[in-house]
Amino acid sequence: MVDEKLKAEAARLRDDIERHNRLYYVLDAPEISDAEYDALFRRLQELEESYPELVTPDSPTQRVGAAPSDQFASVRHVYPMLSLGNAMDEDEAVAFDARVKRFLGTGESITYVAEPKLDGLSVELIYEDGVLVLGSTRGDGITGEEVTANLRTVRSIPLKLAGGLIPPLLEVRGEIFINKADFDLLNRQREKGGEEPFANPRNAAAGSLRQLDPAVTAARPLNSFFYAVGRVEGGAPRSQWELLDYMAGLGFKVNPLKRICEGIGPALDYYRDLLQMREGLPYEIDGMVIKVDRFDLRETVGSTSRSPRWAVAYKFPPQQARTVVEMIGVQVGRTGKLTPVAHLTPVRVGGVTVSRATLHNQDEVTRKDVRAGDTVIVQRAGDVIPEVVQVIREKRPKSTVPWVMPEQCPVCSAHVVRVEGEAAHRCTNIACPAQVKERIFHFASRGAMDIEGLGMRTVSQLVERGKVAVPSDLDSLTKEDLLDLDLYADKSAENLLKAIAGAKRSRTADRLLFGLGIPMVGRVGAKLLMGRFQTPADLVNASEEEMLRIHGVGPEIASQVRSFFQESGNLAEAEKLWNIFQPLPVSGSERDDLAGKIFVLTGTLDNYSRDEAKERIEALGGKVTGSVSRKTDYVVAGADPGSKLEKARELGVKVLTEKEFLKLIEK
Repeated sequence: MVDEKLKAEAARLRDDIERHNRLYYVLDAPEISDAEYDALFRRLQELEESYPELVTPDSPTQRVGAAPSDQFASVRHVYPMLSLGNAMDEDEAVAFDARVKRFLGTGESITYVAEPKLDGLSVELIYEDGVLVLGSTRGDGITGEEVTANLRTVRSIPLKLAGGLIPPLLEVRGEIFINKADFDLLNRQREKGGEEPFANPRNAAAGSLRQLDPAVTAARPLNSFFYAVGRVEGGAPRSQWELLDYMAGLGFKVNPLKRICEGIGPALDYYRDLLQMREGLPYEIDGMVIKVDRFDLRETVGSTSRSPRWAVAYKFPPQQARTVVEMIGVQVGRTGKLTPVAHLTPVRVGGVTVSRATLHNQDEVTRKDVRAGDTVIVQRAGDVIPEVVQVIREKRPKSTVPWVMPEQCPVCSAHVVRVEGEAAHRCTNIACPAQVKERIFHFASRGAMDIEGLGMRTVSQLVERGKVAVPSDLDSLTKEDLLDLDLYADKSAENLLKAIAGAKRSRTADRLLFGLGIPMVGRVGAKLLMGRFQTPADLVNASEEEMLRIHGVGPEIASQVRSFFQESGNLAEAEKLWNIFQPLPVSGSERDDLAGKIFVLTGTLDNYSRDEAKERIEALGGKVTGSVSRKTDYVVAGADPGSKLEKARELGVKVLTEKEFLKLIEK
């Protein structure tokens, strides 16, 4: 007899999951993160596995996904588009491997194919005699929505197959997505037009593909990758690896980050590689799919009604989570800009505990209507401070009040103004201690001069005790200066001085320019400018027209650079820093000895950090990528190299020891 509390919990979970299915798949308006949804689904699965009598015909566990929209004609998939089971950690991925071996009755290693798991919208395309005749969404896995006209507008989808042997009938399956940069541009355009921005690239892709007017879809920057087939007439590949090559030969986009893995160990190694590469990829991925390579073995392993037993989605740590805004504070930046920051109840996001999230400016706070006491969804990407994605309005306490920017600087009490035409509020006191600290902290940050150990706590003490006032003062610091600070001893003081010395002659000029903190000049803009100009004097003597001739440099950047260097103090400080740090030239400004050469770094180098080696290569015109392919020219192998070394040897790519690498770049 099942406890009434468990019956009630199962009923509530079924209702909640179905509601969130509709919000996510039909309305494109999710309220919870993927991780929270997975937790609900897994709890229901646990209850139903423990108490089979709780299973109902309409349970979400008995179907593949959500119902299709009634705005489009329905398409029934001949072979169901099954969803994948999830592995949330390494133990569950290893357990998946053990299950596959058990079904196959073997203890031998299984050959798997690992592919990035895209966060997009699944579709099926049907080709007859090589011509696209039907396109549909996944829908609930059994029945999808007919969106052929919209899919025809996606430029990466072939309307007619290429290659010699065209099958009479082919059903291919893949993912429609939007690249991160295109998503950002799309949202900026929507905001300018007074429209609500999309919450994430997946929602943008889904909303774009499910437009009633194909002209709207055509105007959206949709992209695609394909990875599976349904029906194939006229012969088909015998493995996943062969299938990916087969589809690429017919003209479909196939993800180049696919990898063949002999056993679960190499697959787990690749998962860790992908996790490191994740933020640098142009598109969103939320995990890695591990598939049995051979199709005959898949037949033996089989599938459940919901998912194949021969594949699993090994998910990345969640990058979104739900928490509570405890208060909204204000941070003063290096240019005097006041940024509202939400102080949160600590929560794990993307594998990291976060307690703060940026709210950008007053307009953003007002638009999202974020208040102290609100329950919110926060999102983290890379090493940047997280941001509040949305407020869960139904959980708002009645006592909350709208937040407004203070009229006085919270650091120095100076008057706060908002310049006409700007979204930002600024402190009017140029000597505000917060600005001085932020400028020096920015100069030492990872994206600029990357001086390890020079965190905000150290910077604050150095400024407050009068030891530094501008970045160039760092060169004059002594061991005694540092020993005068809290928590500094001989070793830590020596390490910081070594880090400052190590930044000399090992950073590129774009990092130094970025470190100056010129408004509007980010890492990309700095690199473009220093690829054309070499010193502060060159920038001072350049006209705005000359800067605008650089593709990617707009009038706002050119104007800010001119204004910055017209201040004699700024120019003097820049020239002093150039003399102290003697930065390396940016690729394209002086040398291109390694032009066109592609490098992959693996293991630990004694003479360079990974970032320093990358900058050295790029300064000589080369390019560094995260994975080994036949296009790779060199793999640089330091101590304890990973699976990339084995891959290089398999493909016959030239491998350099650190000594050989140093000889090459110093030649």
